[in-house]
Amino acid sequence: MCGISGFITKQELNLISTINSMHVLLNHRGPDDSNVWIDEKGIALAHNRLSVIDLSDAGSQPMHSKCRRYTLVFNGEIYNHNELRRSFKDYGWLGHSDTETIIACISEFGFIKSLSMLKGMFAFALWDNKENKLFLARDRMGEKPLYYGKIKDSFVFGSELSAIKAFPDFKPLIDRGSLALLLRYNSIPAPYSIYKDIQKLSPGCYLSIDFKTLKVSEDVYWSVKNAHNDSLNQPFQGDIKSAINETEKVLEKSIVSQMESDVPLGSFLSGGVDSSIVTALMQKHSKNPIKTFSIGFYDKSFNEAEHARLVANHIGTDHTDMYVSEKDLLDVIPYLPKIYDEPFADSSQIPTYLVSKIAKQKVTVCLTGDAGDELFGGYNRYLFTDGLWNKIDKIPYFLRSPLGNILQTVPIPTWNLLLGPFLGKKYSNIGSKLHKGSNVLSSKGIDELYLKLVSQIDSPEHWIVDGVEHVTPLTKEGGYFSETSSIEKMMLHDMIGYLPTDILTKVDRAGMSASLETRCPFLDTKVIDFALSLPLDYKINKKTGKYVLREALYKHVPKELIDRPKMGFGVPLGDWLRGPLKSWASDLISQSRLENEGYFHPDIVSKKWDEHLSGLHDWHHQLWPVLMFQAWLENEK
Repeated sequence: MCGISGFITKQELNLISTINSMHVLLNHRGPDDSNVWIDEKGIALAHNRLSVIDLSDAGSQPMHSKCRRYTLVFNGEIYNHNELRRSFKDYGWLGHSDTETIIACISEFGFIKSLSMLKGMFAFALWDNKENKLFLARDRMGEKPLYYGKIKDSFVFGSELSAIKAFPDFKPLIDRGSLALLLRYNSIPAPYSIYKDIQKLSPGCYLSIDFKTLKVSEDVYWSVKNAHNDSLNQPFQGDIKSAINETEKVLEKSIVSQMESDVPLGSFLSGGVDSSIVTALMQKHSKNPIKTFSIGFYDKSFNEAEHARLVANHIGTDHTDMYVSEKDLLDVIPYLPKIYDEPFADSSQIPTYLVSKIAKQKVTVCLTGDAGDELFGGYNRYLFTDGLWNKIDKIPYFLRSPLGNILQTVPIPTWNLLLGPFLGKKYSNIGSKLHKGSNVLSSKGIDELYLKLVSQIDSPEHWIVDGVEHVTPLTKEGGYFSETSSIEKMMLHDMIGYLPTDILTKVDRAGMSASLETRCPFLDTKVIDFALSLPLDYKINKKTGKYVLREALYKHVPKELIDRPKMGFGVPLGDWLRGPLKSWASDLISQSRLENEGYFHPDIVSKKWDEHLSGLHDWHHQLWPVLMFQAWLENEK
C-alpha cells in the first residue's frame, strides 16, 4: 500500500520542488521510502512506499520498464502477479514485487489488455515515453483512491486531495453540488470531489492524457453493470448445497491469494459472518495463530468485542481486543478532517480508525470482511424490502401516502412515549421505526424507496445557499439497472454507490492514516462474478440474509456463536451531540458562522439543531455531515 502523485505541465515550474511539496503530504500512506522521477520537459512522478511485497530496493518506485518506454507509480496489491509471471520465460526478474510484474505485462501486452489481466486493488499512473501520454487507472471496485484535475496548463493527480492542493496556483473552490451529495450520502461519490475542477477517477476506469495538448480521454474497462449482465447469461446452475460449497471454495481461494505478504499479517474480527469466515479460512491456511483485532465498547448496546472474543477462541487466533472509553472515541473527532482529507461523515469512521491504529502495533496488513453484505444480501434493508415492501406496494399509493405523512409529522419521542410502555423494551424506540415506515408508505416505487433509505437528507440542495445536486446513478432519470428484482437492484446500487463511496473510502483512509494496509477478499473478481450469478433465494433464504455464506461459515464456527441481530459499528452520536460534543458542534454551526461562510442556510440548520438538543427529534444523521463539512472547512483555513 502506498501513495502516488505527479503531474505533466506546460508551465515554468521548479519540477523537483513542486513534486516534493506534493508527495511529502502522503508520507502516512507510505512511510518506508519515497522517491521521485522527473523529465525536464515537464513530467514528474512520485511514490511513497509502504513495503509489503519485496522489501528490497528491487521493489522501489517510480519503476522503469526494461525497454525504458514506461515509468510506473503504483498503489495497491496485485494478487495474481505470481501467476502472471509464469507468462514470461527467462525474463530476468530483478525482484519479486507485483510492481515489476505490472510493468512487465504492460511492456509485453500493452496497457489496456494488462488492465483486464490484473486482479487486485490498485491505482496507478504510467508514463509512456513513446506515445507521450500519461495513463491513470483504478481498480474495478474502487478500493484505492485517485484524484485528478487540470490546474492552468498542468494535469495533476494524487492518491489524496492534499497532494493536489500543494500544486502551485491550486484554487480551493467548493463545489456546492458535491456538498449536496455529502449531505445525502455521507460521502462524495466519484467522479466528483469537494473541489470544483478536481475529480475522482471512477472504479473500473482509466484515463489517457496527451502530453502535447493535455486532452483527457476516459474509458471503462470493467463495470458492475456489465458483470451483472454477464451473470444473467451465465447463472449458477447447481442446487443450494453445491452453492454453499462453491461459496466456501471461491472465497477460500481469494483469501489464500491475499495472504501473500513479506510483513506481519492479520485480520479485523467483529464476530459477525463476514469477518468470521475470512478469519476462519485464513487460520485454516496458517501454521501459526492468525493475529486478529477488535474494538470493544463499555456501552453494551454497541459492543461486539465479547462476540469476537468467543469466535477468536473457537478458531484459535492470537486475538487482541481493546476496550475504548467515550473519551477515546471523542478524542479522535478533531483529527477526522485530516485523516479523511475530504469531507466524510460515516460516524463508524471513528472506531475504524481506532482498530486500525491498534492493529498497526502488531501487523502491517489486515484482511477485512467488507463487501460481504453487498454481494450476499446482508443489509437489513434487503430483508425489510423482501418482507414488507412487496406487500405494501400492492396497496394503492393514494391510500398509503397520507398515512405515511401522518406518521412522519408526529415526533419520534412522542411515539416512544405513547406506544413504548405498551410494546415493551424491544420496541422502546418505536418512533424511529415508524418514521422509517413512513418512507415506505410514501414511496411510489422501489427506486424512490431505496433512495430514501440511503439518504441522510432527502432534498439536500435546500440546505445549501445556491444549492444544486449532482446527478448520480440513484438520481438519474430512467434508472440505472433494469430487468431485475427489487432487492437485487438495491444490492447492485450498493455495489456501485455505498460500497466504494462510503465503506471502502472509510477503511482506506483509516488504515492509511495508521500506515496499515487493508485487503478485501470478497472483492476478488471471481467472488464477485460468483455472487452475481447466484439466485436471490440462495442469498436471502427463510428470511435470513447471506444464507449460503452463513452455511459455509457454520462448517468452521458453531451457529450459536454467530446468530444474533446485526449491530454495525456505530457510536452513540445523538447523545454525544447533546452532551460532550454540544459545545464543539454549537460553535461550528452557529448562526453567525454559517452566515459568514455562506454555504448553509442558517435557519434550516439551527432549527434542526434546536429540535435535536430539546429531544423533540433525533437529527444526528442530518447534522453529522454538516458538522463534518464545517470541521473540514475549519481545518482548511
